[in-house]
Amino acid sequence: MAGISDAEFCLKLIPYGFDMVTLGGYNADRETSRAGRLIAQRGRPEFDFDCSELRSIINHEASRIKERFDVMVSVNIRALEPERIVEISSIESVDVVEINAHCRQPEITEIGAGQSMLLDPEFLEDFTAEVTGKARSRVSVKIRGNVPGADTVGVAGVLADLGVDYIHLDAMKPGEDRADLELVSLVSEVKGDSILIGNNSVRDLESARAMLAAGADAVSVARAAISGRLGFNLRELKFNSD
Repeated sequence: MAGISDAEFCLKLIPYGFDMVTLGGYNADRETSRAGRLIAQRGRPEFDFDCSELRSIINHEASRIKERFDVMVSVNIRALEPERIVEISSIESVDVVEINAHCRQPEITEIGAGQSMLLDPEFLEDFTAEVTGKARSRVSVKIRGNVPGADTVGVAGVLADLGVDYIHLDAMKPGEDRADLELVSLVSEVKGDSILIGNNSVRDLESARAMLAAGADAVSVARAAISGRLGFNLRELKFNSD
């Protein structure tokens, strides 16, 4: 999430009913690290990570969470080399590695990473297949919906066929301040055995329930949690029978 990628933030939010928290996104190879430094120069320091120190950083942050709470830890990773993500999957305190096919920062997309991976489905398929085939943790792929020129539903179907554990869909609806629930429904029809995590505009229990009703198996919360607090508890969703 914008500006936040550490355990300290996650520890504040877990008591609001989260079963899994995500660290990152992190840049895992030289190309994405170079892009991250360029982004940092224009005022986004959270993108600036030294990929040579990444394993140590993630191990430290994930271990801090595991010491305090019995939750799953996911790590969102930007990379052009699948081997770098496979390496992170071997960290004992990491439960899920998440391929970032979502970032829209131009420095990232210009090198073919982030959401631009959606525009090269063959590359994304080969990349994901290598990660799922070698990873020692579960595998998630975060995708951005409604990217011009990308077939969101088609990509989701390919990911499901590859056997990814999670499809994390940012159901962005361009020009509108709400999630594209129609897209969530379409993706839910092709997700197979993958768990569909619905993201975007989950601000309260009502919007969370709407996301689940559209076909998501779970929801993720981003900007509504940026203060380190929530005005609702996700555990209450367990009592929603709709």
